[in-house]
Amino acid sequence: MSTEPATTDTTDGKKKGGINLLIILPLVIFLGLATLFLLQMAKGGDPSQIPSVLINKPAPDFDLPALEGFEANGAPMPGFKTSDLMGQVTLVNIWGSWCPACRDEHPMLLEMNKDNRYRLVGIAYKDEPQNAARFLNNHGNAFDAVGLDLSGRTGIDWGVYGAPETFIVDRKGVIRYKHIGPLTPTNLRDSFMPILEKILAEKG
Repeated sequence: MSTEPATTDTTDGKKKGGINLLIILPLVIFLGLATLFLLQMAKGGDPSQIPSVLINKPAPDFDLPALEGFEANGAPMPGFKTSDLMGQVTLVNIWGSWCPACRDEHPMLLEMNKDNRYRLVGIAYKDEPQNAARFLNNHGNAFDAVGLDLSGRTGIDWGVYGAPETFIVDRKGVIRYKHIGPLTPTNLRDSFMPILEKILAEKG
């Protein structure tokens, strides 16, 4: 008597079990993340404030080129690099012309750039230079400098999840705060500005 049918059945069962596990695993991961999100909300936390390993550490080394051909006030808009963060409080905004939330956030940045107590710079994240320049020409330039991160390499070094994100960097070039998602009147008032004011009030 042949035992081949029994062997085939066992193999099929293992395959089916493996397929079921692959289907269930993403659901388990999703439910785990959703649970963490709900727990944070229940505690009154802001889901946009995700801890970053770079908080209270020096900004990573970078040297981003300017948007070629883009001018502000009749002069070429400069790119920027790590050393430009030293000596003044700087807001670093991660944005892209392809990002709908960045378009929604942009009027807030235009208003924020009227405050001369800090510098507001942008990183055009995974963007084409002509598209980024067109965005600023159409919606207004909110930045004192814009660096082009075409490959997204600098964004990775900064721990960027996606656009938009905004970092507060102190006068010593240390990243002090990270906001994920678009800035709004509510989160500016409740979380972002109180932290920024505290950093601005620090000596040195």
